[in-house]
Amino acid sequence: MNPNPKMAWNADRLDMRAFALAGASLQADDPLNRFERLLAEAHLDAETQFSALQVHWQAHGEMRPGAKGGAPAVWLHLEARTSMPLTCQRCLGPAETVLVVDRWFRFVADEAAAEAEDDHCEEDLLALEPRPSLHELLEDELLMELPLVPMHEVCPLPVVMQAADPGVGQEGDGPQRRNPFAELARLKK
Repeated sequence: MNPNPKMAWNADRLDMRAFALAGASLQADDPLNRFERLLAEAHLDAETQFSALQVHWQAHGEMRPGAKGGAPAVWLHLEARTSMPLTCQRCLGPAETVLVVDRWFRFVADEAAAEAEDDHCEEDLLALEPRPSLHELLEDELLMELPLVPMHEVCPLPVVMQAADPGVGQEGDGPQRRNPFAELARLKK
């Protein structure tokens, strides 16, 4: 089927079968605040240019021959890219982090079919019904790309690597602490 240029696709409730049959594509640059869960992970401060935080994404649907001569299968290729500040776990400042998604998904009739086939296939399976939201799928995939421990390669400011309470004096400051075991030995005598 030829793509219908008059067809408007709703990325929030996409008819995947029609999208794939048309060989259609969608792409957009959405503001990061469209993805609330992803935005919650960002290090936002007064210096952050909030309006500059964008998620560039594109989706392409296609039909592929089914396994063993079965009915054609619905496939979706999803690509996304964004750069967002995350909190560096070493210096606690913003660390610019690039997130990239490049995934293929095969669609099956419903959740029961996806669950039944999941153990026997390598590709990611999703259900045609209820109609998927590309924005929710994008957000899920971007969240999975977040690093477990975001850090700068080299922090912009020197980091004090010390495990001490800043309110307590350092060695040589004030009276010496007694060894509790020496005190026990003295009491034992």
